[in-house]
Amino acid sequence: MPEAEAGQDFPLIIATMPATARQRAIAVGIIIVLSVAAAAIAPFASIQLPQVNAFIPVLQTVVSVADLVTATLLFVQFSIQPQRALLALASGYIFSSSFAFLQTLAFPGAYAPAGLIGDANTAAWMFVLWHTTFPTAILVYALSKDVAGAATLPGRSTMTSIVTTVVCVLAVIAGLTWIVTAKTEYLPSFYTTDVRLQTRFGNQVNFALWLWVTTALAVLLFRRRTILDLWLIVTLLAWMPNFLVAALSSSVRFSIGWYAARGFVLIASCMVLAGLLIETTFLYSRLASAIILQRRERTNRLLSVDAVTAAIAHELRTPLGAITLNASTALSQLRSNTPELEEMDDILSDIEADSHRAGTIISSMLELTKKTTDRRSLTHVEDIARLVLRLLQYDLLINDVSVATEFQGDLPEVHLDDIQLQQVLVNLIKNAIDAMGSVTPEARRLRLTTGFDGHSTVLLSVQDSGPGIPIEDRERIFDPFFTTKSGGTGLGLAICFTVVANHGGKLRLVKSDSNGSIFEIAIPVGGQHLAE
Repeated sequence: MPEAEAGQDFPLIIATMPATARQRAIAVGIIIVLSVAAAAIAPFASIQLPQVNAFIPVLQTVVSVADLVTATLLFVQFSIQPQRALLALASGYIFSSSFAFLQTLAFPGAYAPAGLIGDANTAAWMFVLWHTTFPTAILVYALSKDVAGAATLPGRSTMTSIVTTVVCVLAVIAGLTWIVTAKTEYLPSFYTTDVRLQTRFGNQVNFALWLWVTTALAVLLFRRRTILDLWLIVTLLAWMPNFLVAALSSSVRFSIGWYAARGFVLIASCMVLAGLLIETTFLYSRLASAIILQRRERTNRLLSVDAVTAAIAHELRTPLGAITLNASTALSQLRSNTPELEEMDDILSDIEADSHRAGTIISSMLELTKKTTDRRSLTHVEDIARLVLRLLQYDLLINDVSVATEFQGDLPEVHLDDIQLQQVLVNLIKNAIDAMGSVTPEARRLRLTTGFDGHSTVLLSVQDSGPGIPIEDRERIFDPFFTTKSGGTGLGLAICFTVVANHGGKLRLVKSDSNGSIFEIAIPVGGQHLAE
């Protein structure tokens, strides 16, 4: 994945999001179901059924609309994160939508006995154009999706790129349509005297189309990485029965195989559309959760700052006023002709006492803040860990980090501020991701475990598979302003250590070697303090 993409958190598009194991399992399940259905229908594929003239108009109109909506959503994805590959793929869906609808207009018996446009051969050539342009667009997408650089030209907006692409695609569609409707006498024929019977040339063309789709599928399989790639693979596989029925049977139209193949086409046209809608909904859901959490945390911080500021201003007003009065009196004494040194001594003593009092007030305000902003409640540590993993799911995906959890379950509740523990865990996991940046993607493993010592302490550990922390740095890892990262501030682990300590617990580095590091959070049950 390009570095620019990996570095940004939002916006997110499924064209750059790696497919998870769960999504791959769902895709494999759908492929298995389609394969079983195709195998069950295959023995009966050549059996002729009654001609249903409304079948093609209804089905291919739905296919056309679904492909057009998919193209629109892909253009929206392009407007968020411009990539040439997305333009190519969106163009493919425009080709598919247009030729599916145009074939319906040319299909005999759909809207007219001989079709509204062209002749008996036009519908077949529309089928060829439909199933040539779409795999070509997917092939271009697969070959260009990892090319770095924006798709927009200098000085050109994404909207201009989209409009230019749509105009060019429509111009190509218009030209090809004119050829297969007005010039069919120059094109080879697909049918004999009966449109139900296909010539040998028709079988060969369908076999060639099957090879072309197989080529696009092979390239996509080799270069697959993202959720979008996964559903495109399912789409191409769902197209396969469409060619096999036409290539292996001379009796094509209105057979069981023909009707079933069109059903597979309908399923294929909805695959990417469903994937786009579902994943976009999930992305917006995660984005909304992150924004709500961020706003709540920011509000709490602002309220805390306002409260502390008001309290300090109120409490410091008295000692500062006394210091100002004593300083003015001292200046008056020094400017007089006969300053009274004994009185000066008393004034300076008062100033010193008031300054100490101001310092004490500031310290007490800090302690008061810890008490007044305490949002502690009984919480399950594992619930917080699961929430943090959901919040950081995108970071883990783009960094190719596999996650394993070993939660003991039935752990006693601990008394803590869940937001503060979330921040501690977020910091530890992000540190683990950074630590694993130098190892190969397949070796990046994050492991979260929980446990109970059987007495009074709940344990939560974060283990990475990075290169470990140098021996000379392990004793200083929690010191303020000490960092092993070039761009780090050295405050993250120090703050985490303090937050855990304020909850009566301990944050410690349990192990660190060439196989990785383990940080462990020990939290006492019931808000007790752990012994030193």
